[in-house]
Amino acid sequence: MASIYTQADSNTRKTWLLITGFLVFVIAIGWLFSYLLQTNAILYIAVFLSIAMSVGSYWFSDKLVLSMARATPIEKQDNLELYRVVENLSITAGLPMPKIYITPDMQPNAFATGRDKNHAVVCVTQGLLQRMDKTELEGVLAHELSHIGNKDMLLSTVVVVLAGVVSLLANFFLRISFWGGMRGRNDREGNAGALLLVFGILAAILAPIAATLIQLAISRKREFLADADGALLTRYPEGLASALIKIAQDPTPMPSANTATSHLYIEDPFKQQQKTHWFVKLFSTHPPIEERIRALRDMEV
Repeated sequence: MASIYTQADSNTRKTWLLITGFLVFVIAIGWLFSYLLQTNAILYIAVFLSIAMSVGSYWFSDKLVLSMARATPIEKQDNLELYRVVENLSITAGLPMPKIYITPDMQPNAFATGRDKNHAVVCVTQGLLQRMDKTELEGVLAHELSHIGNKDMLLSTVVVVLAGVVSLLANFFLRISFWGGMRGRNDREGNAGALLLVFGILAAILAPIAATLIQLAISRKREFLADADGALLTRYPEGLASALIKIAQDPTPMPSANTATSHLYIEDPFKQQQKTHWFVKLFSTHPPIEERIRALRDMEV
């Protein structure tokens, strides 16, 4: 039976292995397209644009997310119990006290955002406050604070940068190829050049899909890690496990949910039916709820 420490260490190692593989994948794709087009310009332009867009997203995405969620900030006197739970867990985790927001949605859910631990936000729905007991609320908030402590906002930005680079590289390559960017090479190399062009086009079509799958795999690993670290904070994994059961079973829709922000929540706000087929799981931002509950209940405190 795994302890909360070994579970967290295992998920951390798997995440960094995925990121390393992602970096190698991006470099390989960049080299392939540069080689086929015999120019490094495509790589430089794609990297510059991806970084510029992602840096802007990193600095301002929290305001956009909170606006989309129709979230409003609260102070200590507005909800003393919620404030004290967040405050106590923050002290335990060694984190600065984050800002607290509440959304009017009645679906029980929560998310964390902000560019770093000093500018972090924890947001819960009204439904979460109404349906959770204290231990369950502590489990959910410990999970979200673990995302902050693990710098998942920064990691998410890095992954978005890498996925953006791949998508832009593929887009540029397809456009240049369409306008005859490899015509000279095809004329010189004949059939070999034509085969290289076909291979490059296939790579340009499949690479963004592969990048998205890696991005989603990293997201799922970070959820497992936040579960384990959240259990470490509360010393009571059953609190989060019980909360996840309630969240998964609640049929209430979330009007403010958006596909661009659904990965931030502790569980998919669209309440898609949980399925365990391996192909379905590849395109999920969250691990199946059953696997998360089983991992929590298998932990030793």
